[in-house]
Amino acid sequence: MTGYDALRNRAAWLDLSARGKIKLTGEDRARLLHAMSTNHIQQLTPGAGCYAFFLNDKGRILADANILCRPDHFLLDTEPETREKLYQHLDHYIIADDVTLEDRTEATATIAVEGPESRAVLERAGAPVPEANYATADWGNRLVARLNATGSGGFFVFDAIERKAELIAALEAAGAEPGDAEALHVVRLEHGKPRYGEDLSERFLAQEANQPQALHFNKGCYLGQEIVERVRSRGQIHRVLMPLLLASHTPPEPGAKLQIGDANVAEITSGAYSPALGRVVALAYVRTEHARPHTAMTFDGVEAEVASPAAQ
Repeated sequence: MTGYDALRNRAAWLDLSARGKIKLTGEDRARLLHAMSTNHIQQLTPGAGCYAFFLNDKGRILADANILCRPDHFLLDTEPETREKLYQHLDHYIIADDVTLEDRTEATATIAVEGPESRAVLERAGAPVPEANYATADWGNRLVARLNATGSGGFFVFDAIERKAELIAALEAAGAEPGDAEALHVVRLEHGKPRYGEDLSERFLAQEANQPQALHFNKGCYLGQEIVERVRSRGQIHRVLMPLLLASHTPPEPGAKLQIGDANVAEITSGAYSPALGRVVALAYVRTEHARPHTAMTFDGVEAEVASPAAQ
């Protein structure tokens, strides 16, 4: 595991270039995204952004994305697993709209700088520092966005793929240390940040994901809204994604069930051993009536408890 201590205590860079980048141009681009996602897109101004889900007509989560508003286009940053699915989903609903989709993934490097000193690294590198979450700023031909993959403070830098090595060298010269996927996995679970493909999928309803920053309840109609509104008005969810702490060095496999007494009350989606905490950190869908911090449960004789969700 490379870069774990730097991600927690200093700053590390992560190569996230496999993340999908979908560019939308055309006069109807905001209207289309507004009608297809769970957040308020039409109120975004250039330089601003948001996080949103894309749902099917049953209210299930097809994909999640960071949506960045630029002067002449939108840029969607999404997981590698949802790159093609999200592209095809949007393309299916472009009928008479003036919208053009372009998959920019292969042409674009995404390098994250994360950790408590990430801002200082960017400043030493001469980069602008967007102040608001999901905000963007131009750094010459590069784009800096206030995004993170670990749930801690951080930034994504987008650049042409042929300039990736140059960008990494500049960030290392400014103090960023290399980090790998294993370190990212552990730190995101320490911060309780879910990832599509592990903790989010088409199995789950929008509110079950427990990511309120993805949802806007006064934006008008969008695909899947009827289910979201029904859940909101009636409170009809039976499980919710929560962080867990387990008194173990070995994380349970995804799908493992936790119990209170003889009843199954939670299902693990991802887990990892945290060297800093000396125990396993995990995310799990917990029965709503038990989804309170410090609620005790067990897995195969191992003591576990619900942790407090990270502030969004």
